[in-house]
Amino acid sequence: MRNVLTVLIAFAAGVLLTIGWSGHAPKPVIGQSAPMPSVSATVATAEQDVSSSADIGTDSTDRWPATGPTPEQVLYAQPRMMRDALARLTPRVAGKPNLYLLALAGDGGEDVFHNEVEYAAQLFARRFGATAHSLVLENNPATLTTHPLASWTNLENALDGLGKVMQPDQDILLLYISSHGSEDHTLLLDMDPLPLDQLGATDLAGILSMHPFKWKVVVINACYSGGFVPSLRHPGTLVLTAARADRSSFGCGSDSDITYFGKAWLVDALNRTDNFIDAFKLARSDIATWEKQDKLVPSEPQIDIGNGIENQLALWRKAIKPGPVVPFKPSAPAQASSTLPRP
Repeated sequence: MRNVLTVLIAFAAGVLLTIGWSGHAPKPVIGQSAPMPSVSATVATAEQDVSSSADIGTDSTDRWPATGPTPEQVLYAQPRMMRDALARLTPRVAGKPNLYLLALAGDGGEDVFHNEVEYAAQLFARRFGATAHSLVLENNPATLTTHPLASWTNLENALDGLGKVMQPDQDILLLYISSHGSEDHTLLLDMDPLPLDQLGATDLAGILSMHPFKWKVVVINACYSGGFVPSLRHPGTLVLTAARADRSSFGCGSDSDITYFGKAWLVDALNRTDNFIDAFKLARSDIATWEKQDKLVPSEPQIDIGNGIENQLALWRKAIKPGPVVPFKPSAPAQASSTLPRP
């Protein structure tokens, strides 16, 4: 998928030069309950004359901060920001399994994903103690100078960096991705006007296969995310998704603080248990109740438990004493700093 998008991005670059950074291409209207285009907002506009099936909306809201860094500055700063983020990881606790959370907020057009991954990092640090470590990648106007982007390249670089500090036969990688998902099982990575590559199910599986993590928990919180299960199914891997392959999930949008799945699994269930599988069962039940109350088509979250991962998670839990409940509070609106040194 990335090779195909390279051609589209090259074409889109010409469009960007024509319209200028201050006049961005219209952004698709995408909700977790509706299909999204399989390319970023910038590329989608360039592609619409080529593909009549592209779902192009009319919302041209530009969320790039007026007083923030330029898109070029943000792109040039990514290697340094990734190095700094990896350097801030808390020290590994020797002699026992550690858990490393890599949380990605894919769509910079809505704060709900930003709220969710920021909360996930707080939850794991405060509730699960020294053996839990967190790294956040996110696309959001407020974090352009504080967190690396949630991009394909940064995902690969983050995994490369984690591979150097983790014990691959003992430690557990928890990859939590929250964004919009499409019916063709592609996750939206968007920080308009940056032309970011999109992430499909086979793409993600391929990226993970190139890294030496024996134990993995992969959580995909998006519409149609059940379509990721076949590609990610593997011994030593627990896969949790917010919906089945042909269903929407709910709770995103500009008027939401957190998604249904994020609230049910992160906020409610993991504040009651440190067992990820038990937490999923609690979350699935809560979500079904909320959807019934709201008269929504059930999302039917999915789970796949690879051989051995349940026992490894139990070993990790033996080394922790869960802390108190961590309340969810949406991140306060912020404006990105205008200062972003070049690497």
